[in-house]
Amino acid sequence: MEYDVLVVGAGHAGIEAALAASRLGKKTLMVTQNLDAIGRLSCNPAIGGLAKGNIVREVDALGGEMGHLIDASMIQFRVLNRRRGPAVQAPRAQADKFTYHRLAKETLEAEGYLSIFQDTVIDILSDPKTGVAREVVTERGHRISAERIVLTTGTFMEGKIFIGEYVASSGRLGEPAAVGLGTALRAKGFRVARLKTGTPARVRKSTMDFSKMERQDGDDVMMPFSFDTDQVNRPSLPCYIVFTNEKTHEIIQRNMHRSPLYSGTIVGKGPRYCPSIEDKVVRFPDRDRHQIFVEPEGVGTEEYYLNGMSSSLPEDVQVEYIHSIPGLEEAQIMRPAYAVEYDFCDPTDLYPSLESKHMKHLFIAGQTNGTSGYEEAACQGLIAGINAVRSLENELPLVLSRSEAYTGVLIDDLVTKGTNEPYRMFTSRAEYRLNLRHDSADQRLTPYGFEIGLQSEQKMERLMHKIEKIDMVKSLLESTRIAGKKGSDYLKQVDISIEDLVPEIPALKDVEPVITYQVELDVKYSGYIQRQERQVERHVKMEKIEIPDQFDYDRIEGLSAEAREKFKAIRPKNLGQAGRISGVRNSDMAILMVVLTRGERK
Repeated sequence: MEYDVLVVGAGHAGIEAALAASRLGKKTLMVTQNLDAIGRLSCNPAIGGLAKGNIVREVDALGGEMGHLIDASMIQFRVLNRRRGPAVQAPRAQADKFTYHRLAKETLEAEGYLSIFQDTVIDILSDPKTGVAREVVTERGHRISAERIVLTTGTFMEGKIFIGEYVASSGRLGEPAAVGLGTALRAKGFRVARLKTGTPARVRKSTMDFSKMERQDGDDVMMPFSFDTDQVNRPSLPCYIVFTNEKTHEIIQRNMHRSPLYSGTIVGKGPRYCPSIEDKVVRFPDRDRHQIFVEPEGVGTEEYYLNGMSSSLPEDVQVEYIHSIPGLEEAQIMRPAYAVEYDFCDPTDLYPSLESKHMKHLFIAGQTNGTSGYEEAACQGLIAGINAVRSLENELPLVLSRSEAYTGVLIDDLVTKGTNEPYRMFTSRAEYRLNLRHDSADQRLTPYGFEIGLQSEQKMERLMHKIEKIDMVKSLLESTRIAGKKGSDYLKQVDISIEDLVPEIPALKDVEPVITYQVELDVKYSGYIQRQERQVERHVKMEKIEIPDQFDYDRIEGLSAEAREKFKAIRPKNLGQAGRISGVRNSDMAILMVVLTRGERK
């Protein structure tokens, strides 16, 4: 049977891609190795965080599912960096990982245009004449054809796990790798390399002494991630903080030769910003302790996650160093820490639409593109699913700019600069982060979701009503005088919050907190926002100077050899993207701009 869209994989990227395609009315098939692992939180049982929380709200604003899933499964909620500026504030929630996975599977199964099939894809075939992707081959010999294919293999493509001397073909502990697909892609000319990530041990709640740990509760009010959710009514469980010590570090250093990370067994590069515990001990020898978060994995399980303690050391060493930490002296390890090494495709071989340059009608998303994290995967999967459908309908792809969304920053970074380590989103990667606050994601992106067909007219009306309320409160602040100043100017004072103005402006008492929160941030940071808007205008001008797909860089005199080579390899879509390619000089950009603008005048 032929499908409109076929999605390979059922992780966070695959879920969003499959739901987007099916909700847009396309007959969609999701092929996954294990129906019981759909939407599994393989590593940290949490969604959101710095920049990542913003991405979840962007996915929701566009019509994706991740926000709904975490709202219905969270077991603790916090807004990070509350005491710092709004550009670096972000929501984060601990998830009940079993509930999250179950709801993800139920959501997929409820989609009328979506079929789900358990098998392992080992090859992607293209038409020998046109080079267009046309079907997949599975481990059990099925050949399934589709108009568009979305590849989201996560850590499973030729995956291997490492626990000391133990090495096994596996994508997750206890789950087989997708063997054959990486080899098949290499044979077709795809640039495929290896990356490494890891996960810590899970320990049993009843064997830990929480009295020796620092308790960390969530916020009193659980705020929803989804703009569709009015309120969250879920149990809230505490997390705990412990610290490693000199004895812990001595045990790790004594056994470092047994770590595959340092013995040369692992060749893939790991995440710089989320290092293993042995990495931390080596890279920061002056630190006498490292912070570890002890986090629950759910309401109905004894498993706790030791966040900050991923490792590939042998199990006997893991037992020894975990027992050296106060509160964990008798902790029973239920699942060991391990490293996983896997194949990923060079993302500079993709267009900004996430379609492959090597094989037309093949879209690639998630960790297969070299990213790290559920949220980074989800936003890519959503964009890939949307653009697979738009390609089918001969519509222009949805390409979000760096000034519109963290999703735009992430995809632009990948396809323009590439990555040689697992890419993780940070607020510092975004030049216009004040514009990309998590509270404004609906205003930035819901119109796109509506235009595409993933958001309803009712949701657009709700957004317009919200904007009207925001404008009303701002007008109220402008027209009211407090201590001789306009209310808006008074609110700009560092020690004044919008709640402090209620006695002077009683009408504010009846305004929903979500409205007053956004108004307060808009007013307090209006000067910075206006300055950033001017920067965005310059950015947009550069993005509007398009570069034809078949532009001949060899005919431009004066370009450096490095710039010429990189322009030809990456094929930037516009002048802005060209300027973000590493190794391109200002002189190269000046020459390119002259040639392009001269061409426009002609």
